[in-house]
Amino acid sequence: QVQLVESGGGMVQAGGSLRLSCAASGRTVSFYSMGWFRQAPGKERDIVATISRDGTNTYYADSVQGRFTISRDNRENTMYLQMNSLKPEDTAVYYCTAREVMTWSYAFRAANSYNHWGQGTQVTVSS
Repeated sequence: QVQLVESGGGMVQAGGSLRLSCAASGRTVSFYSMGWFRQAPGKERDIVATISRDGTNTYYADSVQGRFTISRDNRENTMYLQMNSLKPEDTAVYYCTAREVMTWSYAFRAANSYNHWGQGTQVTVSS
């Protein structure tokens, strides 16, 4: 089983940037499709971005397209989310997630497809 730990969250002004990291342990992440989801108070957990095992297939929610970049380093067992031009509506708890998959180029998009989750890291964007 893989364990996931997020870091890099914090408070930033609108227009600023943050870089989230998801460090994995217990098993190499190269076996896993991975992603970032977020949940704001009183709202459902929504997809932010996902990435395939080999990093060639990525998906972004419309709300973050062009501002966020998902990446991974399988040698370092880490996934990243670079967030630029942050907006107050990006305020949420951000969760790292993973699901083992055979296909190198496939990335799950639905939250209920993932079976490993981190504890989350808070991102707060002030106006």
